[in-house]
Amino acid sequence: MVVGLEVHVELATATKLFSASPNSFGDEPNTHIDPVTLGLPGALPVLNRQAVELAMRLGLALNCRVQRSTFARKNYFYPDMPKAYQISQYDEPINVDGWLDLPDGFRVGIERAHLEEDTGKSTHVGGAGGRIHGSDYSLIDFNRAGVPLVEIVSRPDIRHPEQAKAYVSELRAILVAVGASDAKMEEGSMRVDANVSVRRPGDDFGTRCEIKNVNSVRSVGRAIEYEAKRQILLMEHGERVVQQTRHWDENDGKTHTLRSKEDADDYRYFIEPDLVVVDPDPAWIERVRATLPVLPAQRRESLSALSGMAANSEAVMVIVDRGQDAFVGEVARLGGDAAIAVKYVKESPEAAHVVAAQRVADLTTMEAGGDLTATQAKTVLAELIVRDGKVDPADIAGELGFEAMASDDLASFVDAAVAELPDAWAKFCAGEGKAMGALVGAVMKASKGQADGKAVTALLNDRKAAIS
Repeated sequence: MVVGLEVHVELATATKLFSASPNSFGDEPNTHIDPVTLGLPGALPVLNRQAVELAMRLGLALNCRVQRSTFARKNYFYPDMPKAYQISQYDEPINVDGWLDLPDGFRVGIERAHLEEDTGKSTHVGGAGGRIHGSDYSLIDFNRAGVPLVEIVSRPDIRHPEQAKAYVSELRAILVAVGASDAKMEEGSMRVDANVSVRRPGDDFGTRCEIKNVNSVRSVGRAIEYEAKRQILLMEHGERVVQQTRHWDENDGKTHTLRSKEDADDYRYFIEPDLVVVDPDPAWIERVRATLPVLPAQRRESLSALSGMAANSEAVMVIVDRGQDAFVGEVARLGGDAAIAVKYVKESPEAAHVVAAQRVADLTTMEAGGDLTATQAKTVLAELIVRDGKVDPADIAGELGFEAMASDDLASFVDAAVAELPDAWAKFCAGEGKAMGALVGAVMKASKGQADGKAVTALLNDRKAAIS
């Protein structure tokens, strides 16, 4: 499998790319229109400076070279393109030669990230699947026409659906972090086209098919997997893969033919005569670079160093994705245990909003020091959230009657569990790891959750070692 992704992202500007009409989602259809949007004779485009800066921010975040760029007319006729051409960038895009590192370290090359205008939106009424074929009639909303887009074109480096999903997720996180877009796939402000081909080992790249406008991370993986299998079956039956554009149908889980795939020559590109060259000087580029925030990958590394957890672990990735890593950092600065704080915030995200960092730090210290078991600390945290973090965790623990269990009492609970579950004990001693869960569970049940799971595990291992 060989996959390259083209991701179209609507930029978070106040107005459209070439006119002063609002860039706003969800408003009454055909209310954000003007002579430029409708392509009326004599209407001239004026480039949106903020769109250029946001494109530069994104390009720099993707390690691209920001360069001199020009606009071109991309000629084709769809009902949602009133001019019968789209203003885009062709042979001189604003961003080139970048890369994006996935959380597991795999690097995907970025060929280009260029500026262009979005099209209007067609809604096909009647028929099946919302497609134009078989529909009764179509409605067109030009509010989206002219909205600024950046199209991010990856190199064909991806070899697995999971890599494609990770790429889209990481790209979306970067877009939001730098403020270039809200990247809401459900609203169409981020749309993915997947170019998929297959080949036998050692062969050149196969014939690619493009899957248009996939609108969720899950669907990206499903569509790519289905399309690769479809092409493999064709080849195994001696048939030829035809280059074409295809549509992903979420309902039947299949791709379907839309049209034969166009090449660049079909669009008859030529320089847009009504726009000048965009040539940002080095000082402008450096001013934009200086405004970039710390990116998600760097934040994961920082949280990893603080907590001792792997940067690509689920907990670290979830905390950074939610933007709660700064709260965990504050807990650690106040003397708390960062790894325990990550666990708290991952399982109870509202804690970062309603509980003061100092109280969370105190609670992690109580758990780390053995004053509370993990189960007891979880209960105390839940009470802190209910009470808006206005009570000291030690006071809540006292109210609930939580106290550290004496080692002699814990040992007696472990002895009772071993006697109660001889089969589980024998399997544990024989090296079956799952058996430990039954023994620890028995101790926790008998002690009504007051036993420390780590201490129970340590005692079980000590007993096992003593009879080995």
